[in-house]
Amino acid sequence: MAAATREKNKFRKNTADTFWFKYCLSCTAATVAEAVTYPLDLTKTRLQIQGEHGLNGEIAAVRRGVVGTAAGIVREEGILKMWQGVTPAFCRHFVYTGCRMGFYEILREQILGKNADGTFPVWKAVLGGLTAGALGQFLASPADLVKVQMQMEGKRRLEGKPPRVKSAWHAFRKILQQGGIKGLWKGWVPNVQRAALVNMGDLATYDSAKHFILRNTQLDDNYITHTLSSACSGMVSASLSTPLDVVKTRIMNQPTDVHSRGLLYKGSVDCLMKTINKEGFFALYKGFIPIWARMAPWSLTFWLSYEEIRRIAGTSSF
Repeated sequence: MAAATREKNKFRKNTADTFWFKYCLSCTAATVAEAVTYPLDLTKTRLQIQGEHGLNGEIAAVRRGVVGTAAGIVREEGILKMWQGVTPAFCRHFVYTGCRMGFYEILREQILGKNADGTFPVWKAVLGGLTAGALGQFLASPADLVKVQMQMEGKRRLEGKPPRVKSAWHAFRKILQQGGIKGLWKGWVPNVQRAALVNMGDLATYDSAKHFILRNTQLDDNYITHTLSSACSGMVSASLSTPLDVVKTRIMNQPTDVHSRGLLYKGSVDCLMKTINKEGFFALYKGFIPIWARMAPWSLTFWLSYEEIRRIAGTSSF
């Protein structure tokens, strides 16, 4: 009887430590965090389009602040529009978050390796975060493209423009028909660059901050430590990623010709320079407040959920 119990516990432990089991746990935590904070992501996307110069030099949208933009969406389009595009956002995290979390742990535990005393050097955490984020985002880029286009549909209707897409599935099929498989990766370069920086800030900062706190304070591996670590990761991630997030949003939202080539920007560097030249350097930080305001609660919700789900599932702490 005792032997059977040991075998059962061993099976549970082995299952709990597999890549796919942890993949599912991270996707669950990401879905919770995304649902809670998605309205801030929509607000951020709308803010980043404000002030953009069109093909004929016209300004893309009326300038509003964070509160004005969010209130305008609710007033002019309805409260439910604050979650427009949330379906592809969930799909994106099923690929992106699952992969980035799994890849990071593989890099940390099996490839880069910890020190003999069990610590993980900051430079390895940075390299692991950059690599895991870039790989995860490259795989999830099509879902991100669909999400951005869905988020802009409400504004297009208010401006009297015909709708581009009717649903997430329609957006996916339209992109595939117009640009083929390659079209699904429109804007992937700034997207991957941004994700690499986000995860350098998120994964590396959370991992390093958490274990620094555990080594140098009397705090235990509980929700207090997780909260402090996620607060650090949210601020660093927002500071590093906002400029590339602006570039990514503008490239993904720009009109294209019959060959799926952008009509406003030739690439991420061209978009970066045009934005600075026409709108000033701080235009690269449009949407910083909602990005940070979203990343902070997103990071908090995700990490608290993820650590608790891992504990309940019998998986070791991150």
